[in-house]
Amino acid sequence: MSDTPKKSQGRPRSTQAHQAILQATLELLAEVGFDAMSIDAIATRAGVGKPTIYRRYAGKEELVADAIESARQDVVIPNTGNLWNDIDELIQNAAQITLSPLGRKTVAMIISSASNNSQFAQIYWTKYLQPRREAFAVVLERAKARDEVASDLDPGLVFDTMSGIMLYALIFQPTSESWEEYVRRALHLLLNKTVS
Repeated sequence: MSDTPKKSQGRPRSTQAHQAILQATLELLAEVGFDAMSIDAIATRAGVGKPTIYRRYAGKEELVADAIESARQDVVIPNTGNLWNDIDELIQNAAQITLSPLGRKTVAMIISSASNNSQFAQIYWTKYLQPRREAFAVVLERAKARDEVASDLDPGLVFDTMSGIMLYALIFQPTSESWEEYVRRALHLLLNKTVS
């Protein structure tokens, strides 16, 4: 048996370089927008070579999607045993992410980038929105099992509608109630339930 250590399969990826790439991407996205930013500019600002970026990402769309998501929190699936308590947790989580100055800026970047670039929109949908949609479906399936909502309720449609309500209220802020109260009231209307 040889005491010679095995040759590594290349240099390990630097966490510090990765974070610098994501930070540079977010900064440039905010400064010049999706279309005007380039991999060259990201590499320069992050202090890395372009090959370092391309080892991690196939292109700008994937990098931008990952950078935006890095500023957001992981998907949380509440399980309180009650639909409206679960929804309240989802709303509070969304409020913490979305209503901060960084959160508002992030939402604006997502909408702008997705509106102007279909490839980015597809990547963001596949990697980030679809998993959240699936997580929300778990919440509604539990509610169906507890007979709290109709058994034929479409979780995807509810998630899409809820997302639309949240974005609308973020842009056109309610004046007589908080963002959270407005979203909850709209969801009650959507799910045809009275406030308990």
